[in-house]
Amino acid sequence: MTFLASLILFLGSYCSADEEGVRAYSFDENTGEATYLCGTRGLSNPSFLCVSKNGKHIYTVGEDGKTASANFLNFDRKAHSLTLMQTARTNGSAPCNIILYPNERHLVTANYMGGSISIFDVNKSGYCAEPPLVESFTGAGYDPERQEQAHLHAVNFTPDGKYLVTNDLGHDKLRFYKADGSAVEVAEYNFPKGTGPRHLTFAPNGKFAYLISELSGEIFTFEYNKKNPNLFELKQTVKADAMDAKGSADIHLSPDGRFVYASHRLEGDGVSIYKVLSDGTLERVGFQATGIHPRNFAITPNGKFMLVACRDSNDVEIFERNISTGLLTDTGKRISMSKPVCAIFKKYK
Repeated sequence: MTFLASLILFLGSYCSADEEGVRAYSFDENTGEATYLCGTRGLSNPSFLCVSKNGKHIYTVGEDGKTASANFLNFDRKAHSLTLMQTARTNGSAPCNIILYPNERHLVTANYMGGSISIFDVNKSGYCAEPPLVESFTGAGYDPERQEQAHLHAVNFTPDGKYLVTNDLGHDKLRFYKADGSAVEVAEYNFPKGTGPRHLTFAPNGKFAYLISELSGEIFTFEYNKKNPNLFELKQTVKADAMDAKGSADIHLSPDGRFVYASHRLEGDGVSIYKVLSDGTLERVGFQATGIHPRNFAITPNGKFMLVACRDSNDVEIFERNISTGLLTDTGKRISMSKPVCAIFKKYK
């Protein structure tokens, strides 16, 4: 009888096409045990990925130069297989983030070296129409080394599904677009020079948003307000990277919305931990050291475990999470993988 896992962990990585760059594991969110199910080869640098609502379609970037791509894979949970169905050119270099629109009729990539976003139409079978709509940005930012051009690093949707939010690390800016598959900009939010906005996450209540900046190493707390011309209203800024390493990476909330976590690289690698107060602002409660170069991380749906993709340690570290205090404990369990970058959980019924 085929083992049918209810919680699947998908991992993306930096790798050559002859390596197994995307993998799927079953994950026991009560014990923290991961069991390998399948993987796929044939993709170059499938660093970041997203999963369709039904869990059957996986989309990954191909974080390369001229051959940069968005890739469509089919996941068969019963057969334990990942099958590459399509590779579509983004026409934008080094895509490093990818998400489906809420209605799943479009797919968007943030192209870091392309200084652009690429928007694909997606049909009912999951295939992307080519070529994509590409929205490009020109001009340099404040830091001559890290902001020499636009650097699109992440894309999100507001909780109500009305707006696509793009993070431009190079221009210290968020841009808001209509979430209709077009490139109609409706608002902007500008950060202080040299901030480098990288990743953004929304609270479960949809009222607050939290952003980690790569260069200044800060967490910005916003209130999402559709009546505000900029859509975001700043409530708090806290220093998260005590080392000033200019390597802050990812940010997520616990499933219950009570704690915010942010990862940091280059120096003092680890995850900073914050308690969410009643007004949405943050209070620092701890720090957890990790392996080398922690990038993306993911928390299990029940909130019991956090998995951290440590790129240069070549493994995914598994931490147990205290639901009351938010603090982390290293379980010592590891998933070995060359240069892991992205970890995403998908819960199946």
